[in-house]
Amino acid sequence: MESYKREFIQFLQSAGVLKFGDFTAKSGRKIPYFINAGEIKTGEQISKLGEFYAKSYLEKVGNKRTVLYGPAYKGISIAVSAAVALSKNGLDVPFFFNRKEVKDHGEGGVFVGYVPNESEEIVIVEDVITAGTAIRESMAILEHLNAKVAATFVMVDRKEKGQTDKSAMGEITDEFGFPVYSVVDVYDIIEYLEEDPANKENVDRIKKYLEVNGAKA
Repeated sequence: MESYKREFIQFLQSAGVLKFGDFTAKSGRKIPYFINAGEIKTGEQISKLGEFYAKSYLEKVGNKRTVLYGPAYKGISIAVSAAVALSKNGLDVPFFFNRKEVKDHGEGGVFVGYVPNESEEIVIVEDVITAGTAIRESMAILEHLNAKVAATFVMVDRKEKGQTDKSAMGEITDEFGFPVYSVVDVYDIIEYLEEDPANKENVDRIKKYLEVNGAKA
């Protein structure tokens, strides 16, 4: 396993972002592990998370200037921290996020921050994709901007099927025409956990879950 993947998984655990147990995803699926960016609670933690997103962005997109979009609420801090980290690497990108409810006074509108024009490309930064529900919601919010979404970045690819047997991330690419990138995937997490026999129960539960919900292609 690449060292940065190991470092990232260790970071997710130490920050309480990666948890094991019984959870319900936004898709309604009952899942044996949970990725929750809402557990990021300190300046050091959010700064570190932004660095991982920036590293992934620079590897996949390069020094191309896009506009970062962080869906409310968890994506907001990710977009801000990733933009800061990218600026430290010499790439100054604007960012924006949405309100859950449209503001009907002051400047009004559903967006806060930089609003891209039709000639600019948007990169969505999310915490995780399970069945693709959250990304489809983001696309519905963004559609009236007439700006092109170039990619989506998430922390973990859960390698789960979406609305078909194909992976949720693959379905998003087919449906909307942009790639979805992740820092690590669930099989990286399994590989990491298997290094310690004490993790056997969690490993077995995740594998059993993937037998039913894992993508077939």
